[in-house]
Amino acid sequence: MATVDITAESFASTIEGNDIVLVDFWADWCGPCKMFAPTFSAASEKHPDVTFAKVDTEAEQQLAAEANITSIPTLMAFREKVLVFSQPGALNGSQLEQVIEAVKGLDMNEVHEAVAKARTEASQQDSGAQ
Repeated sequence: MATVDITAESFASTIEGNDIVLVDFWADWCGPCKMFAPTFSAASEKHPDVTFAKVDTEAEQQLAAEANITSIPTLMAFREKVLVFSQPGALNGSQLEQVIEAVKGLDMNEVHEAVAKARTEASQQDSGAQ
């Protein structure tokens, strides 16, 4: 499967409409981004069950800001609408493969429980602060 370019308008629907989404935040002037692009593209061909998306941080500055991108390239992985991985820096093929396999291997029941617990605790802290 080829990579898809996403924008602020299509970001949420891409995350919500696919089980696993890897997002590469990049820019045309970024040397490491250009080195990572073929690795990302090759992985997209190897894993047709994963959506591989790219965000041009120059064209999508607001989206990059909302995603707290401070260094590029940055790779984010979402599974079942949950951000499960975020790391700046270009990965080599074996490192990217490790990330993909780790994301595929997650026990999402545990992840969803942890997210729900964190939200409950944050809500209780907010209530106690008032």
